[in-house]
Amino acid sequence: MTDRGADDLLGTIRTGLDAIPAGVAVWSGERRLAYCNRAFREALNPAPGAIHDGMAFLDFLRLVGRSNEWILPGGADEWVAAEEGDFGVDKSHEIGLADGRTVEVVQRAIAAGGMVTTVNDVTAVKRSEGALRRAKEAAEATDEAKSRFLRAANHDLRQPLATLKILIYGCMSEQDPEHRADMLHAMDIAASVMEDLLGALLQIGQLDAGRIQPRVTTFQLAQVFERLAIQFRHQAQEKGLTLRFVSSRSTVTTDRALLERILSNLLANAIRYTELGGIVVGCRRAGRALRIEVTDTGRGIASEHQERIFDEFYRIPDNARRQKTGLGLGLNIVRRLGDLLGHPVTLRSVPGRGSVFAVTVPVGNVWLSDMGEPEISETIGGEFVGIRVLLIEDDDVLRQTMKQLLERWGIEVLAAADEAAALREVGAGRPPPRLIIADYTLKQRTGVAIVAAIRRAAGIAIPAIVVTADTEPRVVAHVREAGLPILIKPVSPPRLRVLMHNLLFEPRLAAAPPANPPL
Repeated sequence: MTDRGADDLLGTIRTGLDAIPAGVAVWSGERRLAYCNRAFREALNPAPGAIHDGMAFLDFLRLVGRSNEWILPGGADEWVAAEEGDFGVDKSHEIGLADGRTVEVVQRAIAAGGMVTTVNDVTAVKRSEGALRRAKEAAEATDEAKSRFLRAANHDLRQPLATLKILIYGCMSEQDPEHRADMLHAMDIAASVMEDLLGALLQIGQLDAGRIQPRVTTFQLAQVFERLAIQFRHQAQEKGLTLRFVSSRSTVTTDRALLERILSNLLANAIRYTELGGIVVGCRRAGRALRIEVTDTGRGIASEHQERIFDEFYRIPDNARRQKTGLGLGLNIVRRLGDLLGHPVTLRSVPGRGSVFAVTVPVGNVWLSDMGEPEISETIGGEFVGIRVLLIEDDDVLRQTMKQLLERWGIEVLAAADEAAALREVGAGRPPPRLIIADYTLKQRTGVAIVAAIRRAAGIAIPAIVVTADTEPRVVAHVREAGLPILIKPVSPPRLRVLMHNLLFEPRLAAAPPANPPL
């Protein structure tokens, strides 16, 4: 081969080596740079000409140490001395770059005492490894959390279940009507505890599965306060507590249903752990946001418990002994929904003086508020949308609470306090309701009698449900003899929904005798 041919071949090789992404440098036995490609020089980003053929290996190391382009372990002088001593030694190591990348530096000995150094960008590989490691750690943490969660759920479910079994066994042979009524009431409480736990488990499961997606709108906060007042006023009164909502004209931007769930959990928690005094719900401006506060006069929370109470199933030892109905899930759901919405949840508390739970939400533009928008998406696409239901209940608070619940399901509610008002709702040529929900114990007449009167007035056998707090066997027998299904107060919304569905859409199922008779 002629000298010209050899030069052309060498030029082609150099051009090819410059095109590859990996940096390559060849060092002679005299520890001088015989050749390096473009990628090797760019790995340091030095001044033009700083790396050149014939450069001493020690000068190259010092250039690296001064450049601050490579994040060197230890001091620069120590690294230079160590690398110079390892010339010609086969090894590889990873080095971080100032721009966030990671490179793998590999050196291999060659003939005549020389050495080849390669520099490869392994940033993508390291990021993938990091992502896989984090995913593995998250999966392990999730598995551990779920195992802990299921162990705690199993424990909390078994307690009321064991109580329920004992009460059922005793009730079967109990002859004293008064004692039997007390046992039935205790059974109802045990079932309610299990129902609350299962409902909380469902919410946790939905959060774990990512099935709860925020639906952000702008709305008047007073709407939420009004609904919460109706929902919790009766519970507070039963404990002798005052419940006050400070009226607000503020407009907020968030998911209305999820915010209401957060506040309802905080209110339920405040009522449960407050024995004297009361609860106040109000809000304060916090810059461009609004801090909604639930303040109670309860026993307060010591500082060492104030973060842990947001953990699943965590209950303060003293409270756990005093309160058997707390499940330790409400505040965890509050924190997780707050994280989902991006709303900070905070707590201030002094033992013996009460607590202030707060959630901070963005302030909205009042001109963009959804004044007449349905409360939740079910009022648009739920199975009960547009159905007319006649509700008969003489307790004003309970009637309003039940009316609010049914309206959230998209139902057109005709609410009446007595027989006369109920008959007016089905008279004067109005279309009859599709369903009747009647309290059993009403003034002058029973709900069974009023249902019969409404059916005669309408001329059709309108499906009906009787609800009652009276668990006397004679009452249950009277309702069943009339061929009507019965629900025991407090009415469980899931049970009510199932029964309504069966009566309206699958009457064959509603006509069948229940597998488990109501308590």
